[in-house]
Amino acid sequence: MQITVNERNKMVTELLNGTFSSLETVVSIEHTRMKPQLLERNFHIEYGVLIGITGDIKGKLILSGNPAVFSKIGETMYGMPLEGDMLLSFSGELGNMIAGGLATNIVENGININITAPTLMQGNTTLSGFKQGLRVTTSFDHTGEIDIILLLD
Repeated sequence: MQITVNERNKMVTELLNGTFSSLETVVSIEHTRMKPQLLERNFHIEYGVLIGITGDIKGKLILSGNPAVFSKIGETMYGMPLEGDMLLSFSGELGNMIAGGLATNIVENGININITAPTLMQGNTTLSGFKQGLRVTTSFDHTGEIDIILLLD
C-alpha cells in the first residue's frame, strides 16, 4: 500500500515525538533539542547504536555521539562510570530502551512498529541507502550532545 506525503509526514512527526517522549522517560538529565535537520544521502558516525524499525513504517533509529557522553549518561543512570564492554552493552541497551518506548508511545496514535536488536557502531562508519533522514542534536546539561537520527527506507 502506497502512503501519501501527508501520511508519511505525519508518521515522521509521530516517530520523532515518540522518540523524544521516550528519551525524557529513560534519561533523567535535563536537555534541549535543536531543530531537525535533513540529512544528505550519506553521513559519518564515529560511535553509536542503530535500532531497526519495521511494521507500518520502515527505517532506523540511531543514537550517535562521543562515547564519553554515553558513559556520563550511564553514570547518571547507574551511579558509576562505564567503559569498555560495559559501555558498549549500556549503549546498546540505551538504544533498546528508547526505541522500545518509542514503539509503545506511537501505538497510541495507530502506528504499529517493531524494533530490532541494537547494532553498535564504532570507528569511522558511513551510512547510506535511505530515502529520508533527519538528525536532531540533543544537548544534555553538563554531559554533552547526542544526535538522534531517524532514517526512513
